[in-house]
Amino acid sequence: MEPWYKVVTPRKEVREGRSFNPDEFAIALDQVVAKRAPADYQDPVQFFSRTCFTQALCENSGMVLRRLAGRTDNAAPVQTLITQMGGGKTHMLTTLWHLANGGEKTGSYPGVAAMMKAAGLSKIPDAKVAVYVGTAWDPQEGSETPWIHMARQLAGEEGVRALGPRAKEDPPGSDTLNRVFELAGGRVLLLFDEVLNGFSRHKWLAEPMHAFFHVIVRTLVGSHEKAAVFSLPRSQVEMTDFDLTWQNKIVKEIGAVAKPLLVNDEAEISEVIRQRLFENLGSDRIRRNVAKAYADWCFERRAQLPPEWTAVDTSATEKKAREFLQGRFEACYPFHPATLSVFHRKWMSLPQFQATRGTLAMLAQWISWSFRESHVQARREPLITLGSAPLHDSGFCSVVLGQLGENRLNIAIDTDIAGDHSHARALDADTKGSLREIHRRVGAAILFESSGGQRDKVAHLPELRFALGEPELDTTSIDTASITLDGKSFFIQRVGADGFKLYHRAKIDKAVHDRRASLDEDTEIQPAIRKLVREEFKRGASIPTELFEPPLDTTKISDTPRLAIWVVDPDEEWNEGGPLRERIADWTKNRGKSARLYPGALVWCVRKPGRDLRDKVELWLAWKRVQKDVREGVLGTDYEKADLRDIEASLADAEEQAKDEVWGGYRFVVLADSADASGLKIIDLGAGHSSGSETLCGRIIGALKAEALLNESVGAGYIDRNWPPAFKDTGAWPLASLRQSFLNGALTRLLDPDAILRGKIVEFVSKGDFGLASGPKPDGTYERLWHRELMPADEVSFEPGVLLIKKSKVEALKKPPETKKPDEEPAKVKPPGPDPDTETGTEPELDEEAEPDETTLVPTSTPIRVAGQIPPEQWNRLGTRIVAKLRSHDDFTIEVVFSASVDGTAAGDIKAELRQALADLGLEDSFTIE
Repeated sequence: MEPWYKVVTPRKEVREGRSFNPDEFAIALDQVVAKRAPADYQDPVQFFSRTCFTQALCENSGMVLRRLAGRTDNAAPVQTLITQMGGGKTHMLTTLWHLANGGEKTGSYPGVAAMMKAAGLSKIPDAKVAVYVGTAWDPQEGSETPWIHMARQLAGEEGVRALGPRAKEDPPGSDTLNRVFELAGGRVLLLFDEVLNGFSRHKWLAEPMHAFFHVIVRTLVGSHEKAAVFSLPRSQVEMTDFDLTWQNKIVKEIGAVAKPLLVNDEAEISEVIRQRLFENLGSDRIRRNVAKAYADWCFERRAQLPPEWTAVDTSATEKKAREFLQGRFEACYPFHPATLSVFHRKWMSLPQFQATRGTLAMLAQWISWSFRESHVQARREPLITLGSAPLHDSGFCSVVLGQLGENRLNIAIDTDIAGDHSHARALDADTKGSLREIHRRVGAAILFESSGGQRDKVAHLPELRFALGEPELDTTSIDTASITLDGKSFFIQRVGADGFKLYHRAKIDKAVHDRRASLDEDTEIQPAIRKLVREEFKRGASIPTELFEPPLDTTKISDTPRLAIWVVDPDEEWNEGGPLRERIADWTKNRGKSARLYPGALVWCVRKPGRDLRDKVELWLAWKRVQKDVREGVLGTDYEKADLRDIEASLADAEEQAKDEVWGGYRFVVLADSADASGLKIIDLGAGHSSGSETLCGRIIGALKAEALLNESVGAGYIDRNWPPAFKDTGAWPLASLRQSFLNGALTRLLDPDAILRGKIVEFVSKGDFGLASGPKPDGTYERLWHRELMPADEVSFEPGVLLIKKSKVEALKKPPETKKPDEEPAKVKPPGPDPDTETGTEPELDEEAEPDETTLVPTSTPIRVAGQIPPEQWNRLGTRIVAKLRSHDDFTIEVVFSASVDGTAAGDIKAELRQALADLGLEDSFTIE
């Protein structure tokens, strides 16, 4: 089939793009009266050549002309034209003005003869015409009131004088008005246009004009060869309270005798448009062929199309039915019937819509663009369908939105249908042939079909199939494209089972879905997951808790005796027997390339398998972005407060669900266990919820306590029961070994082993449960032994030469050795004579050569200082061999200097570890590290 733009020829001003403003299709009746209007409206021949005498125009003109001809059959003396702006009222008045002024000669003008025949007139009666246009008339000298203005048009100055001296203030009565009519020749036509506008502009004239209308109505009733026609707006969109009040008063006054007229019959709008916009409709044969092809397509699919278009008399033959459909397509060529009818089927309910003027303006620009671009793009559409609307053109789009009265749809059109990066364009990237731009065409049809309507403002699938269907395109393709576009769009939304509508507000759920799909893995998703996990684990943590995130370098994990929780990166997940188990075992045993001293102090927490955490975080991020886009207007404007509250609530709910998933997802606890072949013990925490426990750290600690793997303290009985077999005979357990048993998982874990053990050992010794010894001697005794005595905590040193002694062993050490009594010496005979000591009371004299008794010497203090370098192999023996010898003496102090040469790249890490070690010992304020 031949493309439409190769068949028809638009008018020159349309081809050149000069007829885009609705006002260009508006007639100014006052300019026609003053002979200042453009030739198309001023010259009767040109005017009637571009006027389509629709049935409505024929009937309305015939009524008025019959009344002027003196007939009263179906010819009311007063008639009203009430339509919305742009509905053709002024065109009707201008037609009557030309006919009444031209009289009989107008019978030869295009279209007039047919109108006369339909009205039953043999000739056009001429008459005196007076016109009042509320948007043009202003009081001035000689024309102080509208009735003076109209009297002068009817009978000149004589007519003005006939009104009398009070005409400048009061409207004339019936007798006065009849005298003016007689002076005019008897046959009179009064035309009133933009009446309400005149009332608004000159409020002081409202009451007098209302009285003037009353006189006109009463004067014309029962008269002959006289008629009056009033045009009033129907739309109340821009009316003030004043306008509404006077609109109702005028309609009530005139409506008592007036006949309301229908200006344009929607069934004939196609002829009006074709006559106004095209010079030539091309070959009749081509039009019939195209119409027949479309009619056959519709008839064969009539069950899937709207019944109002395809329903035919059941008694008619198939041939008649096809011919009926063909006639409807021929009458609208080059437009598809749905393209023209949508404005009357649905847009007539819109208060801003200008029925004739607005439709002409839109279609003029539509044709102008399509005619030009179709040649360039070599398009093949046989008819102008709703899908071909150039919505990407800002000028056309503004005209459409102006007629809709809904400029907020601009964002929706740009985002979903016509923008350079719209969803429809993205979907159409690979479409070809009859499916070329199918999604954009569907989107345009949805806009036009869902933007009006008395009952439901929805574009139903049957309507879309009819509006876009063609012989080379099946209905299933249209259905699929509609559903696909709805699935991708922000503003096009499914309504009911088969409906679609373009909203000015984005679909929030759909916006969330697409915002989620656009999240960046490296810069948004992963950082957000890690941040959430880190914050949830750290919140309220009572022990050190860190996230082990990439790069997974175990040197970042300090080797300290204090219990610490390390959360494995969310990218990792726990699978029994998977590679992560072996890696955690290695991380637990080794720190870099060195073996850990305290593997039992590490508690790992690992996420369960699956995407649950990722999905919840993505949804949360998507809601955050939607909230931001709504605030910035990216997703449209005019959201209600309730909508904003819903978004806030959904965002909060998504965030809470993401947090809950951290609790539920991180359910596996892994820690060192020497009893297991793999060296690890696994605890499944089970499902968790953020409200189920105070903190995640507390949840893990609680699980360790429940498994008897962690205690806040330790009793003497526990230590006694777990006394190593290797030390049972000696009854002495080195504190270094005891401490290590708590650190490597052999014994229960303690939150802070050093502090707890130090305090408990002091308690055990004071109660006599155990003893504490230091400085072992070769004979099995010790240089120092504490038992049942108070001792300072700093005496407890976890060194090889300091030991915990069993109670039985302490008692054995404390028991004095048994000795044999010597034979008694014979008694000495006391020499006679008194005892010098008792008799004389004097001290015996000492031999000058005898040694003085040691108890009589004055004690002295001698300082001892030990200095020198110690080889590495003797470092561990320093405490037992040297310190133990001196620590019981007064003023005992130790000052140390440690120095080593390390790799420059590792110096920072080693300094950090040394600071941590000093902090663990409580010596961070006593040492400096350089």
